[in-house]
Amino acid sequence: MHSDSHTATAQQGTQYPPQAEPSAEVLATSPGQHQVIRRNGKVTGFDASKIEVAVTKAFLAVEGGNAAASRRIHEVSKEVAGQVVDSLFRRAGTQGMTVHIEDIQDHVELALMRSGHHKVARAYVIYREQQSQKRAAEAAEQGADEQAEAATLNVTRADGTLAPLDEDRLQAVVAEACAGIEQVDGEKILTEARRNLFDGVAEKDVSTALVMAARVMIEKEPNYSEVTARLLMDALRREALSFVHGRPEEATQAQLAERYADYFGAYIKRAAELELVDSELTRYDLERLGAALKPERDLQFTYLGLQTLFDRYFIHSDGTRFELPQAFFMRVAMGLAINEIDREARAIEFYNLLSSFDFMSSTPTLFNSGTLRPQLSSCYLTSVPDDLDGIYSAIRDNALLSKFAGGLGNDWTRVRGMGAHIKGTNGKSQGVVPFLKVANDTAVAVNQGGKRKGAVCAYLETWHIDIEEFIELRKNTGDDRRRTHDMNSANWIPDLFMKRVAEDGDWTLFSPNEAPDLHDLIGADFEKRYSEYEEKAARGEMRVYKTMKAVDLWRKMLGMLFETGHPWVTFKDPCNLRSPQQHTGVVHSSNLCTEITLNTSDDEIAVCNLGSINLAAHIGDNGELDQAKLERTVNTAMRMLDNVIDYNYYSVPQARRSNMRHRPVGLGIMGFQDALYKLRLPYASEAAVEFADASMEAVSYYTIKASTDLAEERGRYESFPGSLWSQGILPIDSVEKLAETRGDYLQMDSTQRLEWDKLRKRVKKVGMRNSNTMAIAPTATISNICGVSQSIEPTYQNLFVKSNLSGEFTVINPYLVRDLKDRELWDEVMVNDLKYYDGSVQPLDRVPEDLKALYATAFELDTRWLVEAASRRQKWIDQAQSLNLYMAEPSGPKLDALYKLAWVRGLKTTYYLRSMGATHVEKSTVADSSRANKLNAVSGGQQASEPEAPKACSILDPDCEACQ
Repeated sequence: MHSDSHTATAQQGTQYPPQAEPSAEVLATSPGQHQVIRRNGKVTGFDASKIEVAVTKAFLAVEGGNAAASRRIHEVSKEVAGQVVDSLFRRAGTQGMTVHIEDIQDHVELALMRSGHHKVARAYVIYREQQSQKRAAEAAEQGADEQAEAATLNVTRADGTLAPLDEDRLQAVVAEACAGIEQVDGEKILTEARRNLFDGVAEKDVSTALVMAARVMIEKEPNYSEVTARLLMDALRREALSFVHGRPEEATQAQLAERYADYFGAYIKRAAELELVDSELTRYDLERLGAALKPERDLQFTYLGLQTLFDRYFIHSDGTRFELPQAFFMRVAMGLAINEIDREARAIEFYNLLSSFDFMSSTPTLFNSGTLRPQLSSCYLTSVPDDLDGIYSAIRDNALLSKFAGGLGNDWTRVRGMGAHIKGTNGKSQGVVPFLKVANDTAVAVNQGGKRKGAVCAYLETWHIDIEEFIELRKNTGDDRRRTHDMNSANWIPDLFMKRVAEDGDWTLFSPNEAPDLHDLIGADFEKRYSEYEEKAARGEMRVYKTMKAVDLWRKMLGMLFETGHPWVTFKDPCNLRSPQQHTGVVHSSNLCTEITLNTSDDEIAVCNLGSINLAAHIGDNGELDQAKLERTVNTAMRMLDNVIDYNYYSVPQARRSNMRHRPVGLGIMGFQDALYKLRLPYASEAAVEFADASMEAVSYYTIKASTDLAEERGRYESFPGSLWSQGILPIDSVEKLAETRGDYLQMDSTQRLEWDKLRKRVKKVGMRNSNTMAIAPTATISNICGVSQSIEPTYQNLFVKSNLSGEFTVINPYLVRDLKDRELWDEVMVNDLKYYDGSVQPLDRVPEDLKALYATAFELDTRWLVEAASRRQKWIDQAQSLNLYMAEPSGPKLDALYKLAWVRGLKTTYYLRSMGATHVEKSTVADSSRANKLNAVSGGQQASEPEAPKACSILDPDCEACQ
């Protein structure tokens, strides 16, 4: 049989008739669109029938060809061939694919085994090995010149001309990519890449072949992620250099290191000419900035991180990306330093912080800094008034804010409820829900030019007469005109409701036009006034109201949360009683991702600018938090965030007015789970909770101090007088204000470690530059860029396929792999086992117990540990946290206990409740057909018998980047 046959088959010692070359493209397209690479690099068209013929001959060779068996063999061969074609091309869609003949033969071998035809498969394996040895012997006899001539491939240049493949450069690029990285093999990458090259291949596709060759090895060795990123950089360099200099150009990383500064100056000027960056950037000392670039930092990316930057962040012209990583970070830094006195020095300072991954600005800042419209803010909070003009003005503001990448939180509590009297028409209101429907459709319509859907969260207080309809907004049943399938929602819950639930009391719903002051009242004042309205209702003095058992409404809220993922549970009183800005207004809602707690009114739309510290990067070699480095990082980060306020583009005047008056920012953290791995602390442990406490205390201390330093240099924020800050009341002290109204319903740890008295005195004397300073955002995208775990999240799974707007990526826990290697447990069996068990090590007997504890994943933790750690952080934070809660098997009693615990522990907000319904790893390469492709970890698919789990922007919703 010919060695390049579609599916060469043989019984040991027997050779069979030649078969045609296999073609590697799927049946989703016409056969002619798929191509097969032969071993000599030549390409032929794919013919699916040849696989069936080859499989039939394999069966005939093993089982004989009598008439009785022929019909069965024909049917089985057709079935096996169909499985091969399907597995080869199921991802092709409507596009043609090119595969190597060896890949086809691998799939034939696997299909025979999965179908139980072990004798035929064994014969097939033996025959392939015989043919491989035969080819090797023939190659040994062949002269070197003949081998070279036979192996030479040509590439097609961009201008259509042919040129020999530059093997020397290919080897140099791979060697450079592997340099300094342990347990990777450049020759394996080259061998795999050559299998996917053919005579006449497009020159630009050579780099892609290298990337794909390294990418498939990541699941077995995580270090290949860095190698893959470096190989991707080769393609990026070619694209960027060619565009900037106007001629085909390529460079290795070493060559680029010598030319990065020249490229940078040319890139800024070209981007300005194309009106993609502000022309003010060309007035910087580009030579000085170019000399400050650190090309070696291009080598620190994981594949997911670099691909994400390339696909979604780098500046491009008609699809051509010409911004390289260090130029990208410097462009962002230049925008943030544009109003500084010595702006080159500050730009270099900001660049060093960003490019080191010690801190990362939020996605809107990375997108737009240095551009013609620098909309850098992450979040906007609005309060909707109770009149038609005000409602539609608020929806218009939503559209304008959403157009330029802002995530929105809307407070709808003031809008009168169903059945309330309308004086102007002497009619009755249809309630808040129809207007929410309009807001939902506006968010879908204004989608940032197709970049992503508008992202909005509606908030409603628990006493609103429409609350029962509000919590059903995301149901898939009922009147669709009263459903909002694309908008998030959240309950804004006063403490009195939680007390009534705990005490099995009654709860009365009102329309806000009859109880207007409840919207602005908090704590004891709210409780007093609410009781007075209840008394009025009992006397028949209220037109629209409803009394029910508080626990019945609570159960319905939790039931809808489990069923639809909404509304989220957020708490009004801790957000207000602990707010530094109580003297200037009321916090009426949080934002899209529940971490921002700022005042809103008709005159002010709250704005917040976000950035996150990479906590893992601040764990020293001694296994402790590096306080000195953390302080340096915080100082620079706070300056960057404060600069956003003056530099930012504001699409509505109320947002500018609010931001200039109060100057709030939100400094958060990411990489918390990575830090725990470095410290060898299981997430579900008292030690991890203590670390959450101590690390956030340090962040809080240095953040507040940095804001006082800025106040000393630049002046206090305008509304500082009268704030909690001005009274020397810091976030840790404001817990007492909450305790005064909560009593026994508040249980928060009060441990302090640092010199807070000294800082209190400084805050009172010097003042603060920023009304609010801290908030922990989801960071799903920027944590990918930095190659660390997102935000404060536990590990999702130790091995899964992550799907986002940049494609699919195998994500494997490098810390786990390192530990398994140290104990000589990392092998192909372990990889297969991890796939089989959805990335979990818990069912694996050979994994030691200490590793099982350390590498327990999100759904394997008792959710209460997440709440306990969050409570310790919350005492230090003047805003809130995006806190996802994971529960493998939710139930009414479990949810009741969990959310009551969150309230008692003093949390301000919670985010998504995530269950197991649609969260499993895709087993696309597990050699077990009974479990293969069970579920996809991140695409949102689900088995028919399981309800779909609510999507969370942290992993399951890659569209949303507002707070990341």
